[in-house]
Amino acid sequence: MKAHRAPTYKLENVCDQGVCIVIRSVTIVGGGTAGWMTASYLKAAFGDRIDVTLIESAQVKRIGVGEATFSTVRHFFNYLGLDEAEWLPKCAGSYKLGIRFENWRKPGEHFYHPFERLRSVSGFSLAEWWLELGDRSEPFDRSCYITTALCEAARAPRMMDGSLFVSGLDGDLGRSTLDDQRDQFPYAYHFDADAVAGFLGEYGRGRGVRHIIDNVTEVQQDSRGWISGVRTAEHGVVTGDLYVDCTGFRGVLINKTLGEKFQSFEDDLPNNRAVALRVPREDATDMDPFTTATTMSAGWAWTIPLFRRNGNGYVYSDKFITPEEAETELREKVAPGRDDLEANHIRMRIGRNENSWVGNCVAIGLSSAFVEPLESTGIFFIQHGIEQLVKHFPDNGFDELRTAAYNRRINNAIDGVKEFLILHYRSADREDTPYWKETKSRPLPDALRERLALAETQLLDDETIYPYYHGFESYSWNTMNLGLGRVPAKARPALRHLDPAPAHAEFARLKAEADEMIATLPSCYEYLASIND
Repeated sequence: MKAHRAPTYKLENVCDQGVCIVIRSVTIVGGGTAGWMTASYLKAAFGDRIDVTLIESAQVKRIGVGEATFSTVRHFFNYLGLDEAEWLPKCAGSYKLGIRFENWRKPGEHFYHPFERLRSVSGFSLAEWWLELGDRSEPFDRSCYITTALCEAARAPRMMDGSLFVSGLDGDLGRSTLDDQRDQFPYAYHFDADAVAGFLGEYGRGRGVRHIIDNVTEVQQDSRGWISGVRTAEHGVVTGDLYVDCTGFRGVLINKTLGEKFQSFEDDLPNNRAVALRVPREDATDMDPFTTATTMSAGWAWTIPLFRRNGNGYVYSDKFITPEEAETELREKVAPGRDDLEANHIRMRIGRNENSWVGNCVAIGLSSAFVEPLESTGIFFIQHGIEQLVKHFPDNGFDELRTAAYNRRINNAIDGVKEFLILHYRSADREDTPYWKETKSRPLPDALRERLALAETQLLDDETIYPYYHGFESYSWNTMNLGLGRVPAKARPALRHLDPAPAHAEFARLKAEADEMIATLPSCYEYLASIND
């Protein structure tokens, strides 16, 4: 079999007089969501100016679970020129207005982390006014957010004519990115990850992505140790100017070939395994517009409502429970008597590479980092990594400062999410099993310890949360602290000197708006059924 050789250039003397030869070809190793998101985005960004080849093995099993996302994922699909009604029905998709946290404080209690910024009155957020004036018999999230009421009523975020319930946020984003997010969009998505990969595969191939289904038998390196080619069983050696590792937890290029060190987070986030089930809903119309995260004896369980079924899973630490015990506990919770449902056991690698870009190789997705799925950050990390790759796209000079800038941004985002997730466990009240007892005894990162100490006396703001971009704003940090039980004893003293009437009026206005939306919006299933016809 003749080797496929995309255009390549010698790296010596390519920057004479400050002019470097541009990258002409990108070879992606690995498919799935990360591989096809990368391939399709590069084609949308650069068109025929870049040759993109994707190699994936038919023998490598995908993780294949229901996936939940951030609301910022709409930037990705808009960048590709894809309308929601075009791709969502083909991916078993549904809406996600937020995350419902069950039993993290007391059995039977829950709260929501919504996609909704807090309103302000007289320069202070409604959360501050809730501390000062709010009726503590009504939980913070129900007093301060409209989205909470929509979740409780299982409402869709769109009217039957397709219009968004929030005005002014539904315009065409065009080629915008995460950096361009100015307004908080009110929902994200749930979808079947395999179906999304398949849909994007069709999109990418239709725009010129060369798709090779074959097994990689060798990764070749040049004299510097950089990747010079990928040998496949049936297609010979495939080369490129830039290589993207989308091989998942195996890290075939970035770790196994280039030897990049992986930093484990298991001392801080010990959940290292998951077991997943695909569970049909007895009543397909009984669809919640949110992800649910429920505490379990040695971790937590997710429920992700797709259009006609639920994705369920249990994320846990095998230090406290065996895979067999975890599967039994999950089945008893979500599918009693359904022993016919196949369980998918997943071993997770929690942490990140010291560098996700090494030489002429960039790791995207699980090969770069994974920080457990509690806040649905998997797709966000992929999207962020791809966008930053385009923004830092190299020429054949592979400028070291540009590479370092990319790695710095990727690492900052991952480390910020890590801190935010540690907060969930440390602030949660549950402490009734060995697993949950240990969540309170682990050493805290110094910066997070200071933030949590501050949160005992006042709400956090943009200056006191983790300082680098990581996808979460101050309202998210405060929502989790207040929902989990870390509530300051009193509001800021300044509020006692302000007229409370405007705040009372805003609380009443918010409740009236929520009641109106519940009365006029269709159910989540009703709207999705209309676009699935």
